[in-house]
Amino acid sequence: MFLATKYISRSAMLRRVLGVAQKTSLKALAARSLSSYSVIGTQSKLKPTSFKYQIQKHDQTRHKSTASSIDNTRHPRDEYNVATTVTGPDACNKLKLDSLGIHGPNTLYHNLTFQELLDHEVANGEGEIATTEYGETFTVDTGKFTGRSPQDKWIVLNEGTESAANIDWGAVNQPTTPEVFDELYDKAVNYFNTKEKAYVFDCFCGANPKTQKKVRFVHEMAWQQHFVTNMFIRPESKEDIEDFEPDFTIINACSQVDEDWEKHGLNSEVAVVFNIEKKCAVIFGTWYGGENKKGIFSLMNYWLPMNDDPVLPMHCSANVGEEGDTALFFGLSGTGKTTLSADPHRALIGDDEHGWDSDGVFNFEGGCYAKTINLAEETEPDIYRAIRTDAMLENVKLVEDDDGIRIPDYFDVSKTQNGRVSYPIFHIDDYHTPQMAGHPDNIIFLTCDAFGVLPPVSKLTPGQAMYHFISGYTAKVAGTERGITEPVPNFSACFGAAFLTLHPTRYAELLEEKMEKHGSNAWLVNTGWSGGAYGIGERMSIKTTRACIDAILNGTAAASEYVKDDAFGLDIPVSLANVDTHMLNPKNAWTDKQAYDETSKKLAGMFVKNFEVYNEGATDLTQYGPRV
Repeated sequence: MFLATKYISRSAMLRRVLGVAQKTSLKALAARSLSSYSVIGTQSKLKPTSFKYQIQKHDQTRHKSTASSIDNTRHPRDEYNVATTVTGPDACNKLKLDSLGIHGPNTLYHNLTFQELLDHEVANGEGEIATTEYGETFTVDTGKFTGRSPQDKWIVLNEGTESAANIDWGAVNQPTTPEVFDELYDKAVNYFNTKEKAYVFDCFCGANPKTQKKVRFVHEMAWQQHFVTNMFIRPESKEDIEDFEPDFTIINACSQVDEDWEKHGLNSEVAVVFNIEKKCAVIFGTWYGGENKKGIFSLMNYWLPMNDDPVLPMHCSANVGEEGDTALFFGLSGTGKTTLSADPHRALIGDDEHGWDSDGVFNFEGGCYAKTINLAEETEPDIYRAIRTDAMLENVKLVEDDDGIRIPDYFDVSKTQNGRVSYPIFHIDDYHTPQMAGHPDNIIFLTCDAFGVLPPVSKLTPGQAMYHFISGYTAKVAGTERGITEPVPNFSACFGAAFLTLHPTRYAELLEEKMEKHGSNAWLVNTGWSGGAYGIGERMSIKTTRACIDAILNGTAAASEYVKDDAFGLDIPVSLANVDTHMLNPKNAWTDKQAYDETSKKLAGMFVKNFEVYNEGATDLTQYGPRV
C-alpha cells in the first residue's frame, strides 16, 4: 500500500515550525506569520495552539479603516463548533454507523472543528505545514492520483428502477451490477471494522432548504474530513445533525484496492461506485479529495432535474452585483471560470456548483476548490489570499528557503498541473453570505479557443445558447498533455459532461425554459487566442477579458451595435469600452485572412461533427450552430 502523504518526523516538523516562528521575513509579511505550535519542556513536543492571532491580523488587514470595530473574539472558524468525539464499544451505535454494518471503531471523530482537524493531521503525520503570505496552511500529497479517475467511476444498474430508466448509460455513467457493489461494500465495511477510530462528517449539499440534501462521509484520515469540511455546507448547530438521517453516504476506504477488479469487470483496482437506490457509495484506491466532491455533484445532477418542480444543476461559478443582478460563468478547466467570477465589485456566491430553481440561483457547496498552477496575487488575489489557515493545499510543490521555511511554489508543476487548494467560502472577502440570489441576468459561456477564430465576446440567441451549452467547447494546447502538438478541441456537454447522470438535452431544455421565463441573456466569451492560432497569435489578456465581462455586466455590451460572424453566426459587438476594436472581430486581428477562413472552417466542422450525436431531439439545434 502506498502512502498518500509524505510522512515527516516530529523533529523535522518542529524545526520547520520553529523556523516560521523565529523568522518573520517571508516576502515582507511578517505580521501574518505566527507559528501555530509552541515547544514545551525539553522533549521537543509539539503543543497545538490557537490561530486566532493570525486570523485577527488578516481581518484587520482587510478592514484597515474599521479595524477598531472588529470583534476580535469571534471568527467564522470559531463559529463552526459542533464537534463530538464519541468513544466506547457502542460508539458506532450512537452515530448509527452500525446501520451500515460498521461496528469496529471505538472512537469516532464527528465533525471536528478546524483547529481539531489540524491537530489530528499533525499528530497523524498526514502531511506538512507550508507557510504562505497569509498564514500557515496544511498540505497533502495524494500519491499517483492527482485528479479524478473517470474511467473508474461506476453506477449500479438496478433493473426496473427509476435510475435504470433515466440515467444516460455509457462511457460517463458506466453500469455495474448490484452483486459487484455488494462485494465492494462488504469489503469497505469489513476494513473499517478493523479500525480503532474513524472520522465521520455530516453535512449538507445545496443552500436552498427546499432541495437541500443531507450527506454523510466516513473517512479513515483527518485530512479527508478537513477536505469535505471545507467543501460542503457545514451544520450551524449540533441540533442540525442530531439524529442525522443522510440522503446519501460515502464510505471512503481509499487506502484499500479492489484486487478482484478483473473478476468484477472494472477497469482497474481503483473503484468509485455509486448505488442510488441503496443511497451509498464506496471509494477504493484513490486518495484524491475531488472524488468526494464530484461524486455528490453527479448525484445532484440526477436528483434535482427529477423533482416535480425541476431544478437545473450547473457546473458554473456565480456572483451577484450590488443591485442584486446575478451572473453565471460556465467553463471547462483553464477557461477562467474561477478567476473571472472573483470580482472585487461583486459578491461571490460560489466557484463551481450551483442550482437554478423557481427561487433563483443557489450554491451547492460551502467552499471553493481552486487550481493553483501559476497562482499569483497580482492575477488572482482572492484565491491567493484565501490560502491561509484552514485552507488545504493538494499536490503543490513545497520548497525550503534558506531559513528552513517550507513555501508553496505554484509555478513548479513537476508533480501535477492540477495542484489544488480547498478553503471554506468565508475565506473570500465579502462573499455573498445568503449563498442564494435571484434569477440570472447574464449567463456567460467561457471558452479557451486555441484556434483563435472565436470573438472575445458575442451575444447568443436562446437557440445558440442551447447549442453552445450542449457543445461545451474549449481547446487543449501543446504542452498540456503528452502527444499534443497542435490545438485539439475539447467538447464537454453542458461544460461538465463527466458529471451528467441524465442525457445532456435534459439540462439544455431546462436551461432554455428558465432563460425564456426569466429573460436571461447568454454570451460566449473567448479567453483563448486572438490574431492566430496557438503558436502564432497571442492569448487574450486578462485585462481584455475583464473589460468584456464588465461590459456584459454593466449592460453596455447588450446596448452595442453588432455585426454577424459568417461561419458561426455569432453577433459581435462593434465596440466596447477598454477593448481594442480591432480584436472584437477575430478576422480583423489575423494578418493572414485566408488562413483565418481555413481555420474557422476547420473548427466549424469540428463543432458539426461533435453535435451529430445530439441531432435526434425534437428540435433541430444544428440550425443554431456553425455553417460548413
